[in-house]
Amino acid sequence: MTTIDKVLYTGKTHTTGGRDGLSRSTDGRLDIKLSPPGSTGGGTNPEQLFAAGWSACFIGAIGIAAGKRKVALPADLAVDAEVDLGTTDGAYFLRARLNVQLPGLDADLARSLVEEAHQTCPYSKATRGNIDVTLNVI
Repeated sequence: MTTIDKVLYTGKTHTTGGRDGLSRSTDGRLDIKLSPPGSTGGGTNPEQLFAAGWSACFIGAIGIAAGKRKVALPADLAVDAEVDLGTTDGAYFLRARLNVQLPGLDADLARSLVEEAHQTCPYSKATRGNIDVTLNVI
Protein backbone atom coordinates (compact mmCIF):
# COMPACT_ATOMS: atom_id res chain seq x y z
CA MET A 1 0.00 0.00 0.00
CA THR A 2 1.26 3.47 -0.89
CA THR A 3 1.44 6.02 1.91
CA ILE A 4 0.59 9.66 1.35
CA ASP A 5 3.39 12.14 2.02
CA LYS A 6 1.24 15.26 1.75
CA VAL A 7 -2.54 15.46 2.10
CA LEU A 8 -3.98 17.88 -0.47
CA TYR A 9 -7.61 17.67 0.60
CA THR A 10 -9.89 15.63 2.84
CA GLY A 11 -13.54 15.24 1.88
CA LYS A 12 -15.68 14.79 4.97
CA THR A 13 -19.31 13.70 5.08
CA HIS A 14 -21.78 12.63 7.72
CA THR A 15 -24.29 10.02 6.54
CA THR A 16 -27.29 8.61 8.37
CA GLY A 17 -29.83 6.01 7.30
CA GLY A 18 -27.67 4.20 4.76
CA ARG A 19 -29.23 3.88 1.31
CA ASP A 20 -32.46 5.42 2.62
CA GLY A 21 -30.79 8.29 4.39
CA LEU A 22 -29.10 11.63 4.13
CA SER A 23 -25.52 12.66 3.52
CA ARG A 24 -24.01 16.06 4.25
CA SER A 25 -20.51 17.39 3.86
CA THR A 26 -18.96 19.15 6.81
CA ASP A 27 -18.55 22.34 4.75
CA GLY A 28 -22.25 22.33 3.80
CA ARG A 29 -21.65 22.17 0.04
CA LEU A 30 -23.15 18.70 -0.27
CA ASP A 31 -26.55 17.97 1.24
CA ILE A 32 -28.33 15.08 -0.41
CA LYS A 33 -31.06 12.53 0.12
CA LEU A 34 -30.14 8.93 -0.60
CA SER A 35 -32.34 6.23 -2.12
CA PRO A 36 -31.61 2.63 -3.10
CA PRO A 37 -30.81 2.09 -6.80
CA GLY A 38 -33.95 1.62 -8.87
CA SER A 39 -36.28 2.84 -6.14
CA THR A 40 -38.86 5.57 -6.54
CA GLY A 41 -37.23 7.58 -3.76
CA GLY A 42 -36.24 11.15 -4.51
CA GLY A 43 -32.54 10.77 -3.77
CA THR A 44 -29.40 9.61 -5.46
CA ASN A 45 -27.46 6.46 -4.60
CA PRO A 46 -23.84 5.59 -3.80
CA GLU A 47 -23.25 4.14 -7.28
CA GLN A 48 -24.27 7.42 -8.94
CA LEU A 49 -22.11 9.40 -6.53
CA PHE A 50 -19.15 7.12 -7.19
CA ALA A 51 -19.66 7.44 -10.97
CA ALA A 52 -19.82 11.24 -10.73
CA GLY A 53 -16.68 11.48 -8.62
CA TRP A 54 -14.70 9.04 -10.76
CA SER A 55 -15.67 10.68 -14.05
CA ALA A 56 -14.76 14.16 -12.77
CA CYS A 57 -11.42 12.93 -11.45
CA PHE A 58 -10.76 11.02 -14.69
CA ILE A 59 -11.24 14.19 -16.75
CA GLY A 60 -8.61 15.86 -14.57
CA ALA A 61 -6.23 12.94 -15.17
CA ILE A 62 -6.80 13.21 -18.94
CA GLY A 63 -5.91 16.90 -18.64
CA ILE A 64 -2.64 16.05 -16.92
CA ALA A 65 -1.79 13.48 -19.61
CA ALA A 66 -2.62 15.99 -22.37
CA GLY A 67 -0.57 18.69 -20.66
CA LYS A 68 2.52 16.48 -20.68
CA ARG A 69 2.13 16.13 -24.45
CA LYS A 70 1.14 19.76 -24.98
CA VAL A 71 -2.15 18.59 -26.51
CA ALA A 72 -5.17 20.87 -26.37
CA LEU A 73 -8.28 19.02 -25.24
CA PRO A 74 -11.63 19.59 -26.92
CA ALA A 75 -14.06 21.81 -25.01
CA ASP A 76 -16.69 19.08 -25.23
CA LEU A 77 -14.54 16.38 -23.61
CA ALA A 78 -16.85 14.17 -21.54
CA VAL A 79 -16.76 10.97 -19.52
CA ASP A 80 -19.92 8.93 -19.09
CA ALA A 81 -19.29 6.63 -16.13
CA GLU A 82 -21.48 3.59 -15.58
CA VAL A 83 -21.18 1.79 -12.25
CA ASP A 84 -23.03 -1.51 -11.89
CA LEU A 85 -24.02 -2.96 -8.53
CA GLY A 86 -24.50 -6.69 -8.82
CA THR A 87 -24.23 -10.00 -7.04
CA THR A 88 -22.34 -13.22 -7.50
CA ASP A 89 -23.09 -16.13 -5.21
CA GLY A 90 -24.98 -13.79 -2.88
CA ALA A 91 -22.08 -11.33 -2.47
CA TYR A 92 -22.27 -7.72 -3.70
CA PHE A 93 -19.80 -6.38 -6.26
CA LEU A 94 -19.24 -3.35 -8.46
CA ARG A 95 -18.33 -3.20 -12.15
CA ALA A 96 -17.64 -0.06 -14.17
CA ARG A 97 -17.35 1.37 -17.65
CA LEU A 98 -15.78 4.72 -18.46
CA ASN A 99 -17.00 5.94 -21.86
CA VAL A 100 -14.70 8.77 -22.86
CA GLN A 101 -15.54 11.29 -25.58
CA LEU A 102 -12.58 13.21 -27.02
CA PRO A 103 -14.07 14.59 -30.25
CA GLY A 104 -11.65 15.80 -32.86
CA LEU A 105 -8.61 13.97 -31.48
CA ASP A 106 -6.83 11.25 -33.40
CA ALA A 107 -8.11 7.86 -32.19
CA ASP A 108 -4.66 6.57 -31.20
CA LEU A 109 -3.85 9.76 -29.30
CA ALA A 110 -7.22 9.68 -27.55
CA ARG A 111 -6.71 6.04 -26.52
CA SER A 112 -3.21 6.84 -25.26
CA LEU A 113 -4.48 9.75 -23.15
CA VAL A 114 -7.24 7.58 -21.67
CA GLU A 115 -4.82 4.75 -20.85
CA GLU A 116 -2.41 7.18 -19.16
CA ALA A 117 -5.26 8.80 -17.24
CA HIS A 118 -6.34 5.36 -16.01
CA GLN A 119 -2.84 4.84 -14.61
CA THR A 120 -2.80 8.17 -12.74
CA CYS A 121 -6.41 8.83 -11.69
CA PRO A 122 -6.76 8.13 -7.93
CA TYR A 123 -10.18 6.49 -8.43
CA SER A 124 -8.72 4.19 -11.09
CA LYS A 125 -5.87 3.31 -8.76
CA ALA A 126 -8.29 2.59 -5.92
CA THR A 127 -10.34 0.20 -8.06
CA ARG A 128 -7.47 -1.47 -9.92
CA GLY A 129 -7.54 -5.20 -9.33
CA ASN A 130 -10.71 -4.89 -7.25
CA ILE A 131 -13.46 -4.44 -9.83
CA ASP A 132 -13.90 -5.07 -13.54
CA VAL A 133 -13.32 -1.77 -15.40
CA THR A 134 -13.79 -1.24 -19.13
CA LEU A 135 -12.43 1.86 -20.86
CA ASN A 136 -14.19 2.91 -24.06
CA VAL A 137 -13.04 5.77 -26.26
CA ILE A 138 -16.02 6.93 -28.25
